[in-house]
Amino acid sequence: MSKVTVVDHPLVQHKLTLMRDKNCGTKDFRQLLEEIAMLMAYEVTRELPLEEIEIETPITKCKSKIIAGKKLGIVPILRAGLGMVDGVLALVPTAKVGHIGLYRDPETHLPVEYYCKLPMDVAERDLIVVDPMLATGGSSIAAIDFIKRRGYKTITLMCLVGCPEGIEAVQKAHPDVDIYIAAIDEKLNENKYIVPGLGDAGDRLYGTK
Repeated sequence: MSKVTVVDHPLVQHKLTLMRDKNCGTKDFRQLLEEIAMLMAYEVTRELPLEEIEIETPITKCKSKIIAGKKLGIVPILRAGLGMVDGVLALVPTAKVGHIGLYRDPETHLPVEYYCKLPMDVAERDLIVVDPMLATGGSSIAAIDFIKRRGYKTITLMCLVGCPEGIEAVQKAHPDVDIYIAAIDEKLNENKYIVPGLGDAGDRLYGTK
């Protein structure tokens, strides 16, 4: 079963509370989401492998560590996931960015892919899939399905707010995908919104309804 890590750093929790407030405007919501994404990326990348190389400081030669292993890719689930990309890039500016777009079929209620563009160097990249909300888990599961079909094997899911139902669904569908999340809320309501949640992240991010 995949690992679920709750990023409970005080700064993350403080900024999340500000985002939850219904009076938080679009500008502040967007800035806070980017800041939390950067703080969460710090935790997501904690276990990146290191290797030792020799460099020369202004004083002398020495051995020091750099990141080794595969390179990173960031894949936001459109559209709300876009609000998390710059925060991750602030820490890992060399990461490549893919995009995956999904919509829910009004009759089947199943996610349908309408856009997918990923880094070409499949063998060289580990991917971080980003989406603020993990509600039913449907979009995350579908996005990871589509990504795996294109040959990617090491994938991490990073979300802001989730609920037990969504986490369980992702773990059941993709037991090899670790989940990083800032808060696990109580439940889903009858409209499939997370309670207490923070509303529709995409609408709050871009000022739409």
